[in-house]
Amino acid sequence: MTPSSPELISGHDGVLFDLDGVLYTGAYAVEGAVEAVAALRSRGLRCGFVTNNASRSAQVVAAHLLELGIEAAAEEVFGSAPAGVALLSEHVPAGSPVLVIGSDYLRELVAQAGFTVVQSCDETPSAVIQGFSPEIGWRDLAEASFAVNDGAAWFATNLDATLPRERGIAPGNGSLIEAITRATGRHPRAAGKPEPLLFTQAAEALGLDRPLVVGDRLDTDILGGNRAGFTTALVLTGVHTGQDAAAADETMRADFILRTLADLFGSRTDRAAPPVSSAASVTAPGQRS
Repeated sequence: MTPSSPELISGHDGVLFDLDGVLYTGAYAVEGAVEAVAALRSRGLRCGFVTNNASRSAQVVAAHLLELGIEAAAEEVFGSAPAGVALLSEHVPAGSPVLVIGSDYLRELVAQAGFTVVQSCDETPSAVIQGFSPEIGWRDLAEASFAVNDGAAWFATNLDATLPRERGIAPGNGSLIEAITRATGRHPRAAGKPEPLLFTQAAEALGLDRPLVVGDRLDTDILGGNRAGFTTALVLTGVHTGQDAAAADETMRADFILRTLADLFGSRTDRAAPPVSSAASVTAPGQRS
């Protein structure tokens, strides 16, 4: 009798999840997400939530997950807004005027870090920090462009070009940043994924030695997890497809590809060629060198 193969999740002491496109799309949970997180917790595995979304606090994100039926606490949420403010603090003296393009939450963090939050280029900001908010409009982008063209240092919480929503794929912070780049010819210093810091901070905070990173984007989740030295899994419920995975650069290749989060509990040896659509089963497109 052939012994059963170990589950994909075996050998890991926790999972670091991306949020948009992995656990939810907008106001709705991704199919199977509630059950997957509950199953992991029932086995004693820690769960962390690592997001490039800079528009909401850890408390708000945790509350949203709880509303969807996904157990979560604020101390398990790690976002790009605090990382962006930390990056700003490394390069700009405290007390400096800073133009914030983004959410009220990001403005609060900037103020708490000791900066003077300003509303316009006319107030001569030393720096601009930009994070996603659905309320950002042309006037905001114009003010940022004026400031950057006048010599202000420019920082971004993240560079995600798109965001998965219940109605489809929408522009993300990276797309709005591209508008300013077109107007200024400059690029911001960026925090958040794919930099490895969010992943390593989350693992350390949760006491994880062997986390599995699960995300739906090759260029942020998988690249960042790879850079952190963690095992990575691309789930095909968000932005990138199996065809994208098959064509990915070596630095963005995941250790595993999951059709849904239910595949976390599938066999580690159920491997085949990289899938070409979201109907694929658990696969391993190739190990990193």
